[in-house]
Parts: sequence; structure tokens; C-alpha cells
Amino acid sequence: MITIQPFKALRPEAQFARNVASRPYDVLSSKEAKVEAQGNPNSFLHITKSEIDLPESTNLYDQAVYDKAKENLNAFISRGILFRESKPCYYLYKITMDGHSQTGLVCGSSVDDYENDLIKKHEFTRPDKELDRINHMKTIMAQTGNVFLTYRNVERMDTLVHKWTTEKNPQYNFTADDGVQHSVWIVNDDATIAAITQYFKEDVPCSYIADGHHRAASAAKVRAALGANAPDGASFFLTTLFPANQLKIMDYNRVIKDLNGLSDTALLEAVKEKFTLEPVEEAFKPTAPHQYGMYLNKQWYKLESKPGTYQNDPIGILDITILSENLLSPVLGIQDQRTDKRIDFVGGIRGLSELEKRVDSGEMQLAFSLYPVSMDQLMNIADSGHVMPPKSTWFEPKLRDGLLTHLID
Repeated sequence: MITIQPFKALRPEAQFARNVASRPYDVLSSKEAKVEAQGNPNSFLHITKSEIDLPESTNLYDQAVYDKAKENLNAFISRGILFRESKPCYYLYKITMDGHSQTGLVCGSSVDDYENDLIKKHEFTRPDKELDRINHMKTIMAQTGNVFLTYRNVERMDTLVHKWTTEKNPQYNFTADDGVQHSVWIVNDDATIAAITQYFKEDVPCSYIADGHHRAASAAKVRAALGANAPDGASFFLTTLFPANQLKIMDYNRVIKDLNGLSDTALLEAVKEKFTLEPVEEAFKPTAPHQYGMYLNKQWYKLESKPGTYQNDPIGILDITILSENLLSPVLGIQDQRTDKRIDFVGGIRGLSELEKRVDSGEMQLAFSLYPVSMDQLMNIADSGHVMPPKSTWFEPKLRDGLLTHLID
């Protein structure tokens, strides 16, 4: 059974919440973050993407970036934008987008549980991104990025959450510029806090990382790096636990920098060995497993994997596995998607127009749209001890950074 605990969040005064709350650091480029934070000195992007306050020539992984994040965090506190909760609490965080709502429990989750695989993973991490979060956490001694966890729902927890969120007013309740509504309740009643802790201890054998593998791995490595000097807070990390039956997974698409020396014609011929290939007039969004969209030289194609191109096991049947083993690796020479700089990943929330934009600009030469994996697939793979190829899942709506921060003390 998993161990969670309440914590004393660093959070904004209610009147500043909407301006403080920012999209997660890893869904924005530095250029996009700078534009988004422009004219808003209270945006939490000044802490999570602090390079926006430094010269453009600054290396994103330079220590100066992390030092600036610490300086900005201290400034937010000294200006009274952020304050520390007086007692450990749980928090309920409801997100509503396009008529869909989901409510999660914000808490500290145990690093021991992560290391003992009670918090299950479905992806490997990328070393460069891991190191970035390690340096950020160690410098500012805070976890600003929320790890998005899920669990098989528990009826008595569902009942408690429904009762609390319908009978009490949220501390924060606002709609962001993208139309997503964010509502946060503070659970500060001692009896309710104790009940929640007990529910998870008794009824939840494990949780699953939905989004935030790098943040979780980095939290564990920060505790290890601090060693004997690690404060108690380093043994827990910032998480939000959502019941699995409330979540939706979106597609996570690929863009490829070059054709590995092939001409357009040669690539198309190679594709036809393992996939059916049909030119289509509009951007193709797969509507079923084993379908793919491919965008090359201003032309979309519908692809479908041929019989015999995949194994009927939890990993082999995944669409990204089929694409990797039949095209990305043998034809395009991309052997390790975690480290190969010739491939990049585009979350489905950005739409297929983003794939066209990346290719038409000349930055990339090829794009693939994929069908999303299911929650059952994710949990079954994690339970089996296997991992998906990197960047296989994209969850929306996303939690905002800055509303609840976990200090490592």
C-alpha cells in the first residue's frame, strides 16, 4: 500500500492565483514562455523557466538559470505573492476542459514508494531532462513541478472528494486564458486528513505515473545527492493523484529532422513494405489502433500496419512500438528516442497543424500522428514491469505550476 502525507504548501494569495499559475515548464519552449510571461511579473514561469529573465545567449542548463530561479522565488515570497501554509494540509485540485472535469488529491508521495516500485513507471527518462530538474530542485530547494499520478479509484475516497468539493468553497477558482478552469480546495480538517491518509494506506496498493517521470526520478536523485544532510521533506515529492476512471489520454506525435539520406520516393517505397499507404487530402488523425498519419513535403498519407508487423503482447501491440520497429529504427535510423536529437515529440493538444508547421518551416522533414494509448494499456504495462517507448502518453488537461509548491525542508 502507498504512503502519502499532507504538506505545508507554498502558495499564492487568492487575488494573485490566476496571474501566478503557469503552464508546466516542459510544455513551453523558452521563447513561448517569454511571450506568455510578458507583462506579468507574477507568472510562475519566472521560477520554472527563469532563463526568460536572462540574456538569450544563456545556456539553458547553466547554473545561472537555476540561481535566477532561486532569486525569483525568494522575491515572490518577499513581495507577498506567495506564502507558506501554517499547517500540513491536503489539497483537492479540479480541472475542467471542454466539459470534462477531473479532481485529484495534491499531496506528498513517498520517495521510498517510488524506489520500491509502488509508484509504477511506464517510461524511461531522458538523462539531460532529468539533470535539469535535479539542478533546479537542488538550487531552489523546492519541487515546483507536480507529478501527475493515477490510481484505480476507491469508492470511499470518491465519496469524500465529492462531499468536500460540493459543500465547501474553493480557495482558488479561475479560468485561464486557454479556457481551462482550475479550482483548488484546502483540506485542513485533522479528521479528514487522517481519513485520507488511511484510505490510501488501506485501499490503494500502488499508483501510476501518468505524467512527470522526469520530475519523480529527479526528486529521488535529489534525496540521494543530499545524503545524510537530506531534510525530511526530501523523502516526499509533490504529486496529484487522480482516479483512473476520470482521465483521458491524448495522442503524442513525432516529428523527424531528416530522412536518413533517403529521397521522398525511396522513403515511400520503404513505408509500403510494412504499411498500407494512401494519400489523403487533409491532415489525418488516426481513429483506431494501428493507423498513422504521415506528413511529408506538404502531403498527408494514411498508414495502416500490415498483418505480421507486430507482436500481440502489452508492448509489441503499441502503435509507437510498431512504428519504431518497422520504420523509425530500420529505415530512419532512430535507435533510441530518448537520446536521438533527430526526433522530437508534439503533444496532441497542439493539433496536427503543429506537425505541419514544424515540417513546412524546414525545421523538420517528416511527421507522424498516432492513436492514443488507453488507461488500461498504461496500467497493465506498468504492472507487468515493462516500459513504453518514451513520450507515449499526453494527458490533458494539465495542472498549473505555482498554485501549490512543495518546499524541501
